[in-house]
Amino acid sequence: MKIGLISDTHSYLDPKVFEYFEAVDEIWHVGDVGSFDVIEQLEKFKPLYGVYGNIDSHQVRTVFPEDQKMMREGVKVWMTHIGGKPPRYNTRTKPLIESLQPDIFICGHSHICAVMHDPKRKNVLYINPGAAGIHGFHRMRTVMRFDLENGKIKDLQVIELGLRAKE
Repeated sequence: MKIGLISDTHSYLDPKVFEYFEAVDEIWHVGDVGSFDVIEQLEKFKPLYGVYGNIDSHQVRTVFPEDQKMMREGVKVWMTHIGGKPPRYNTRTKPLIESLQPDIFICGHSHICAVMHDPKRKNVLYINPGAAGIHGFHRMRTVMRFDLENGKIKDLQVIELGLRAKE
């Protein structure tokens, strides 16, 4: 299964996303969608799963939950927008990591693209795809692609969409 991972669009969906996600089976949006139009465009393109972020409207929150817990290709995934970063998860996230024991923990919010194993929980892979939108403090806009196969994540790619526009 091929996954396209995107976060923090803040109402801007780069047209290049459709090219980079052409071969994916599902798109996962990790919150701060912004405009509901972003959801509609992505849903028309591929099956879409996501979570709402702190800037998202009631309309987005009626479609996306705060947490998305999924099993794909033998991989247990937990997605939420604000989670912190290993080993310093926020107070909400820390006990949930312990109880859910995901193979992959995905969050957004920080606009900082990162992939790392949790030093205290080596079986948990932390992923933050960075920010794909043009608002925020990030310099480079990013998304990710990866494969899930037989209980493993493979061929993870960070895709640079270009520099964030100066505000």
